[in-house]
Amino acid sequence: MATYDFLFDSLGLRGWCGEETGGLSSMADLLGETSGQQASVSAWDTPFPSLDALHDACTTIPQARALTLGLERGFLGIKDSLKIVVDPLTQPLSWALNDALWVMQATPWWIMIPALMLVVWFVSRSFKLVGLVAAVFSFLAFVDYYDYTMQTLAIIFVCAIICVIIGVPIGIAMSRSDKVQRVMIPILDMLQTLPPFVYLIPLIFLFSVTEPKLYGIAIILYAIVPVVRLTDLGIRLVDKDVIEAADAFGMTKRQKLLRVEIPLALPNIMAGVNQTIMMSLAMVVIASLVSAPGLGVLVLRGIRNLELGVGLLSGLGIVLLAIILDRVTKAALARINTQNPS
Repeated sequence: MATYDFLFDSLGLRGWCGEETGGLSSMADLLGETSGQQASVSAWDTPFPSLDALHDACTTIPQARALTLGLERGFLGIKDSLKIVVDPLTQPLSWALNDALWVMQATPWWIMIPALMLVVWFVSRSFKLVGLVAAVFSFLAFVDYYDYTMQTLAIIFVCAIICVIIGVPIGIAMSRSDKVQRVMIPILDMLQTLPPFVYLIPLIFLFSVTEPKLYGIAIILYAIVPVVRLTDLGIRLVDKDVIEAADAFGMTKRQKLLRVEIPLALPNIMAGVNQTIMMSLAMVVIASLVSAPGLGVLVLRGIRNLELGVGLLSGLGIVLLAIILDRVTKAALARINTQNPS
């Protein structure tokens, strides 16, 4: 007998289950019946009344597999309609990623590396940081990982910019309205706690593996949370006395936002940008499972083919790239803090 036969018998639901008496639910029960013994379950071993446990006692109750199959069939049922809406909206992301990848790879190294050094100097005004950038990219080019590094950098560049363009306005809206904040916080919590691989599952069904938007959307969803949260936090932490002074000068809401709140919140916003860039880099490696180019491809190759050297060297390249991106954004944040002391 199944563990929960008594429940349906006592409630008079055996007829609803399609049986007149409790049926045998397993081979152990059948062997126990033939030997004249009933299979017994101690209270200690009583299973939780889950779908599968209840199904053993009443076949009308669906199994857990039926629930997962229902979710899958429901998603597949709306897939075509969803794709008609989502595909045109996300196509510019594919164009941006393709163009960025082409530019970063088509530009000769003797132009790209000095250009990156110039950008770092403009942002940080640090010769040490410029020298670090030159040394890291020269090393990666020396071991023939230059193209992979440029691919990773291009993807991060596009996705981080889109995260800032979308995330900062959302953060501003959250800081303006407690209602918007209450709605957004559960969504942000979900995006932040979902395992990275879960982002890829529905996107694989929606888009072709050859489309850059597949991994681009996953990276943006995974990395956008910090810039949204810290934009909201930064604006909410602006001194109320400063806001009152702005009101006294007759500033409009837009003027207060652009001239007072955002400049004072910029250190927090830049901290969010830093974390967004780091999370984009982490997701680029995982997205190599769905054809995202870059250093993650080498990591995946090292795992699949058990090539220890390839895996370690590409992992070192990712670490060096992360160090550069982190140091550059922190140097930019330090300059902002120096120019706008609180």
